[in-house]
Amino acid sequence: MQHISVVGSGTMGNGIAHAFAQYGFDVALIDTQPSALEKAIATIGNNLDRQIKKEILSEADKTGILARIATYTDLAGGVGKADLVVEAATENESIKLGIFEELDRLCPKHTLLASNTSSISITKIASVTHRADRVIGMHFMNPVPVMKLVEVIKGYATSVETTNTILSLSKRLDKVPVEVNDYPGFVSNRILMPLINEAIYALYEGVADAEAIDTVMKLGMAHPMGPLQLADFIGLDVCLSILRVLHTGFGNPKYAPCPLLVNMVAAGKLGKKTGSGFYMY
Repeated sequence: MQHISVVGSGTMGNGIAHAFAQYGFDVALIDTQPSALEKAIATIGNNLDRQIKKEILSEADKTGILARIATYTDLAGGVGKADLVVEAATENESIKLGIFEELDRLCPKHTLLASNTSSISITKIASVTHRADRVIGMHFMNPVPVMKLVEVIKGYATSVETTNTILSLSKRLDKVPVEVNDYPGFVSNRILMPLINEAIYALYEGVADAEAIDTVMKLGMAHPMGPLQLADFIGLDVCLSILRVLHTGFGNPKYAPCPLLVNMVAAGKLGKKTGSGFYMY
């Protein structure tokens, strides 16, 4: 397995491309917008510079890594030689299903198809393809070049061979893969999102202000970042989307998103990416 295609060049997509290229893979980074690809390559270059400053990489390493990343605005051209495609498009079910239908049609028969989804059912994604045994979840954490975890999600029909291949591949990236089954939110967001939602409820009900809530969790529970700040970094729209997947998937009112979160998303206060969320940026 040598040729990796990454669909989507945003924060997660460019981080995934960076990680694969750093470990010697040939990467096709695909996005419909040329400007997004230019921004992604610039971001990867800046992140490589940080690694050079920390003496993790050399200038020669940076040159080689960037040389292994080719950009495409055409999906067919970008996946023609792929051994693995990692989809990292926006967290929207209909968009992802459409992409996987196209990937199934365009990719070679041997290609494995992975989604970086943080909540959408791998079984449902696989159902729109004719290769459900070769569809799997690879949920990387942000920032991808730094964070060790890869949540490897098996769909209902994902084969043992596909699972083992992705587990081994993740280790080649110096990651720690954790195998989980396909239930709403998997492990990471099934636990994290109710925590974030409860912190938002504490703010909504006037228990304390945002900084106080985050300080309690950082100093009292040794969390590196408070839940409200973390929500801002994830994106409040993404948090809301995941909570709705959990609420619908389990039919349990404990996953219902806090009204404050719903209102903030409706008002366009999405966190760091819009400059305003629970904090100002």
